[in-house]
Amino acid sequence: MPPVANKATYRFTFGPWNISTGADPFGPPVRKEVAFAAKVREYKKLGFDGVQFHDDDVVPPDQIDADPPTLARNAAKVKKLLDGEGLFCEFVAPRLWEHGKTIDGAFTSNSAAERKYAIERGKRAIDIANAVGCKDIVLWLAREGTYVREAKDPLASAQRILDAVNALLDYDKGIRILGEMKPNEPMDQAYLPTPGHFLALCYRAAEPSRCGVLIESAHSILAGLDPSDDMAYALWHQKLWSVHLNDQNGLKYDQDKVFGSVDLRRAFNQVWVLERGGFDGCVGLDVKAMRTTRPGDQTKHLANSLEMFKRLLDVARAVDAAKIEEYRSERDYEGLEMYVLGKLMGR
Repeated sequence: MPPVANKATYRFTFGPWNISTGADPFGPPVRKEVAFAAKVREYKKLGFDGVQFHDDDVVPPDQIDADPPTLARNAAKVKKLLDGEGLFCEFVAPRLWEHGKTIDGAFTSNSAAERKYAIERGKRAIDIANAVGCKDIVLWLAREGTYVREAKDPLASAQRILDAVNALLDYDKGIRILGEMKPNEPMDQAYLPTPGHFLALCYRAAEPSRCGVLIESAHSILAGLDPSDDMAYALWHQKLWSVHLNDQNGLKYDQDKVFGSVDLRRAFNQVWVLERGGFDGCVGLDVKAMRTTRPGDQTKHLANSLEMFKRLLDVARAVDAAKIEEYRSERDYEGLEMYVLGKLMGR
C-alpha cells in the first residue's frame, strides 16, 4: 500500500448512546441518565467534531411514528443545538431492532406488513437526516438473521435486504447507504455477516455508487477477521465511508472496549491502514464505559479512545515506508516484526 502524499485531517464523532447508564442484560442502571443536550455539549470539550444519531435520538421514541411536521419540528430543535455547539451530524440510522414490529427482523421479517413498516421507517430516517443536514444513512441489520436457520428463506432474505436498500435509494437521490455488518448478536446468525457480504450487495443495488460500508472493529473481530484487512478491502473498493473504532476481547458478545485497550498492535494496523489508504471519512468511536465507572468519569472512555487513536497515528506517521519495503524485499519478517514492535514501544 503506497503512502499518501499528504497527512489526512481526521474528523471525530461518537453517538450519544456512548454516554450511558451502565445497564446491561444482567443488571439495572448504575449511573443517572445524562440529558441529551448535556451530552451534546460534551463533544467539543472532548475534542470531537460531529455526532452520530439513531433516528430516535433526534426524535423522541414515542414520536418516531408521528406525522412529518412533528418529525420536522423535533429535528429542527436538534439542528439548532448542533449549530450552536459547532457540530455536524455524521449519519442517521433507523433503530429498527427495538420496535415491537421488528421482533422477527425488519427488512427480512416473514410478515409483509412488518417489512413495509421497516422500509417506511427508513424513509422517515432519511427525512430526519435531511432536516439535520446529513446525507449518510447507516443500516445496522441487527435482527436480519435467525435463531433457527430454517425460520426464514435465506435467498428471499438477501433479496429483501436488497429491495429495502433500493427503496431507500429511490426515495432520496441525494443520500448514501452505509451497511454496518455484524455476524451475530442479537441474532444467533446474521444475514450478510461481514463487510464483504454487504459490498457484494452494493454492486447489485440500483445505484452502486451510493452504497458503501461502515466498519466496526469489534464486529470484524467477532467474525474472526482482522479489522484492518476489512478496512483495507473496503478502501480498495473506495467504499469505506466511516469506521467505528473500539476493541474486543475475543469471540464473544460485543464489548465496545476502549480502542487499543486489548490488542495494541491490532489497533495500530487499523490506524496505519486508514492513514496509508487515504481514508477521508469520519473516525467514529463506538465505546462503552465500564459498568464500574463513576458518574464523574463517564466520558473518560471516549477521551481515552481518542487519545489512543492520535498516539497510534503519530506512530503510524513515524514508520519509515522505505524501511518497511526493505524488510519486505528481503523477506526479513522477523526484522519487520521487531521494527513495528519497537515503534509501538517508543523506540
